[in-house]
Amino acid sequence: MGLVGLFGAAGAIGGSVASALRASGRPYRVVGRSRGALEAEFGADPLAEIVTWNPDDPQSVKAAAQGLETLIYLVGVPYWDFRLHPILMQKTLEGARAAGVSKLLLIGTVYPFGRPQRARVDESHPREPHTFKGRMRKEQEDLVLGAHGRDGLQTAILRLPDFYGPNLERSLLYRVFQAALQGTRADLIGPIDTPHEFVFVPDVGPVVASLIDEPRAYGRAWNLAGAGVTTQREIVERIFSEVGRPPKLRVAGPWMVRALGLFDPFMRELVEMYYLQTTPVLMDDSALRGLLGEVRKTPYHEGIRQTLEAMKGAASSATAPLRPATARAH
Repeated sequence: MGLVGLFGAAGAIGGSVASALRASGRPYRVVGRSRGALEAEFGADPLAEIVTWNPDDPQSVKAAAQGLETLIYLVGVPYWDFRLHPILMQKTLEGARAAGVSKLLLIGTVYPFGRPQRARVDESHPREPHTFKGRMRKEQEDLVLGAHGRDGLQTAILRLPDFYGPNLERSLLYRVFQAALQGTRADLIGPIDTPHEFVFVPDVGPVVASLIDEPRAYGRAWNLAGAGVTTQREIVERIFSEVGRPPKLRVAGPWMVRALGLFDPFMRELVEMYYLQTTPVLMDDSALRGLLGEVRKTPYHEGIRQTLEAMKGAASSATAPLRPATARAH
């Protein structure tokens, strides 16, 4: 098995994929803009090679991808700058081909589907995005799929729903976990009783690690569904119950989201994606399970418990008294 590179490794999914590769003893390369962030996350792992890049520059991409067999693309952009998704994807594809990369996997989202046309969305569902963000993600997907078979490069896409896990500040549920631990009110975007699904981030890495080594995976997109259909209300009640507190909720409807958007750029950009709260995309991943066999999905109650334990541990470490440092040679 050749060397794997995680481009945009410092995010949540990057850490999960790195853990899966580490567990199998497989060396990997982490690529990002900030060496400091990569050192903080992966510096203690002898299997990790740290490389910085400029994703705007195909030559920088080529240099970062040199010697890789597989490139896993995890690059995020600010929510208000989604126009960058296809631009950066094109430059990465150019650099990857120039470097002789054999395989590329894009970690994608449900955005390209647009409004769901049926209760369960499999890979055959039309991609008809009605939002700008959805169109940018579709353009990104089209570039990846269009590159398959060119210059010896094989490509694939793995689409994820909303995700949660320890200390994921960008997760829809992060503030709920914080509120439960602190005994404060949880802020939610309503309606909160519509069907929804979430994937536990530590479950993603093993799927990715298996997918990249499966020859039949390339030339198409795959869906990874969550651990089952739930609702935001059910999840909040589980989280608060786990810490022994009654749930406290504050729900923002569409008009409140618009009002908050006057002051918060993230909330302003969230307005066009509000349809996901009322007509959620629930994915069918039977094709992926048929390809890989068993796909481990942590039940919500266990994922919630692990997330709370990790967040408690992080909070304790942050408030622990400083101890004298022990000098060591490196």
